[in-house]
Amino acid sequence: MNTTLNHPTAASVQPAAITPDHILQTGLGFWASKTLLSAAELGIFTELARSPLDAEAIRQRLGLHERGVRDFLDALVALRFLERHDDQYSNTPETHLFLDRNKPTYVGGILEMCNARLFGDWNHLTEALRTGRPQNEVKSESDAFAALYSSPEKLENFLKGMTGISLGSAHALAHKFPWAQYRTVADVGAAEGAVPVTLALAHPHLKVVGYDLPVVQPVFEKYAQANGVADRVRFQSGDFFKDTLPSVDVIIMGHILHDWNLEQKYQLIQKAYDALPQGGAFIVFESLIDDNRRENAMGLLMSLNMLIETPGGFDYTGADCRQWLRDAGFRETRMEHLAGHDSMVIGIK
Repeated sequence: MNTTLNHPTAASVQPAAITPDHILQTGLGFWASKTLLSAAELGIFTELARSPLDAEAIRQRLGLHERGVRDFLDALVALRFLERHDDQYSNTPETHLFLDRNKPTYVGGILEMCNARLFGDWNHLTEALRTGRPQNEVKSESDAFAALYSSPEKLENFLKGMTGISLGSAHALAHKFPWAQYRTVADVGAAEGAVPVTLALAHPHLKVVGYDLPVVQPVFEKYAQANGVADRVRFQSGDFFKDTLPSVDVIIMGHILHDWNLEQKYQLIQKAYDALPQGGAFIVFESLIDDNRRENAMGLLMSLNMLIETPGGFDYTGADCRQWLRDAGFRETRMEHLAGHDSMVIGIK
C-alpha cells in the first residue's frame, strides 16, 4: 500500500510566515562574533581612528595574508563595524568612539578578554550543563581569581575586560544617583577603576575609594593617573570576604555578586550593610534578569557564563536582589535601569 499520502511533506505543514532565519542567524552567530573579536585583537579600529586606509595598507600594517583581508574588511562593513567609501575603510561613529584603544571611552577590553578566554571556554557549555562544573582555568586551579591574577598579562586582560563591560553603566550611575547627598563612596571589586574614576570626574566633591586585592593596585593607579584623578581617587587593598569594607556613605558592587553562590552573596550584602552608616546606600548593578525571566537574554546568558566561569555563581532578578537586601536589614530598596542590559538595585540603611 502506498502510504505517502498519510505523511504530509514539510512544505505542506509549514506556514508561509514561518522561516528558519532566526534559528540559522543565532546558530551561526559565532561567525560574526569571532570576526569582531579578531578585529579588536588586531587593533584595526585603533589604526583606522588615525585615518582611513585601503585594504592593502591595512593588510601591511596588521600583518595579514592577502587571501582573507578583503572578505574580512567587507564583512566588518556588512556587520556595520566599518564604513567603506570607494576603496577607503574607516570606523563607524560607534567603533571610532568605543573601540579606539587610545580613547578613554574604549570598551574593547571586554572583547579582548572574550577573544582570549571566553570564546574558547564557551565551547564547553554542554559539558558545564551536564556536570555543573566550571570550564575555564578552574579546571586546573581551585580558585578562579587566583588563576586569573596569576600573571600580569592575565590580570590586565581581565581588569580591562571589566572596564569594557562596566563603563557604560558607570557613566549612567554618575548621573542617575543623587550624589549631591553623599560625600564618600567605595567601589568594592573596583578592578581597573572605571567606576571610581567616572564618579570622580563627574562629581568633584566626592572622595572615592577603589577596593580590591593588592595585586590590582598598580593597574588601578595607572588608570586613575591616565584619567587625571589620581589626587582624588585612592586605592584600598583588601579581600572582601576576609577584611572589613571601607567606612563610607555609599558602597557599590558592580558585576560582583553574580560571581558567588547564594550564601556568599548574603555574606557580601551583610558586610556592606554593617560597614554603612544609617542613611548610607548600597548599590548593586548587574545585567539583572527581568522578574519574569523572559526578556533580558543578556542577563540569562551572563548567568550561563557564571556557570562556565565560577564554581557557584549565578545571575538573578531585581526582585531577588531586593529581597536579599531586605533580609540583610536595608529599610528601603528600589531598582532602576542604568544602561544597555544593566540595572541597579539600591538599598538604604
